[in-house]
Amino acid sequence: MKIYQNPDDYKASKPPIVTVGTFDGVHSGHRKIFRRMKELAAKSGGETVVVTFHPHPRLVVSTDHRNLRFINTIERKYELIAETGIHHLVIIPFTKEFSMQSSEEFIRNYLISKIGLQQLVIGYDHHFGRDREGDILMLNKMGKQYGFSVEEVPAHYVHNIPVSSTQIRNALKLGDLKLANELLGYDYSITGKVVHGKKIGRAMGFPTANIDLKDEYKIISAVGVYACRAYIDGKFYKGMGNIGYRPTVDHGDLTVEIHIFDYNRDIYGEKISIYFIERIRDEIKFPNLEALRQQLIKDRSQVERLIG
Repeated sequence: MKIYQNPDDYKASKPPIVTVGTFDGVHSGHRKIFRRMKELAAKSGGETVVVTFHPHPRLVVSTDHRNLRFINTIERKYELIAETGIHHLVIIPFTKEFSMQSSEEFIRNYLISKIGLQQLVIGYDHHFGRDREGDILMLNKMGKQYGFSVEEVPAHYVHNIPVSSTQIRNALKLGDLKLANELLGYDYSITGKVVHGKKIGRAMGFPTANIDLKDEYKIISAVGVYACRAYIDGKFYKGMGNIGYRPTVDHGDLTVEIHIFDYNRDIYGEKISIYFIERIRDEIKFPNLEALRQQLIKDRSQVERLIG
């Protein structure tokens, strides 16, 4: 996939099949849209083009960012889009000036003039432009005027739930990883550099890799203990992760850490990814470290049963 940080850099060599959105999560609903684009491109001999924005529009138009959280980092979002087989990703710098455009101006000034729009594929109930005024009716009207076709992809359902980024964020806040992962179509993950902790886990026989959380807008799943997989050096390892405040020993800041099974290499300073499979229990304050150690033994057995 080719990435363009400026829409002026994209030059269509084949008829572009285009979609537009923020694509927070690149979830199974988004992937349904991408699959349809690829089908249309295969039939027409065209190329697929995803148009998105950076920074996220809500970071620009909203004045209160305290509760603003996204499912993936920017880097992870681009990786996930690339994995779907999309040909081109065009990133439009989102500014306050840009946000003042009407939906019609955006289509004329960007999708038609810069991208060369011929076919537009959108998700159900898609709105865009100033005050989210653009909708399927307006798109069909402009399509007739400017000579491009519009296709609206129906909602994608999992367990009778229409998949959306909001539904996934809500599931993560509740720690319902099974549901969140089914809605996403892949396992929710956190990536970061391994930093030094207090090494209390090591003293109990359960050394952990502590992750430095750099992205303040990355949504962190609910506090608790999780069955996980760690991706290090191109390989996956089983493990049990903890998101929380370590009440038995610390009462400090929120931490994300993982005890990786059957792995003892020093990885301080290295980047690892933790994939969360299922939440197995709440974070609990134990009366002493020995009680915590006994619970960790039980936790490991449960994780082994869950992920085999």
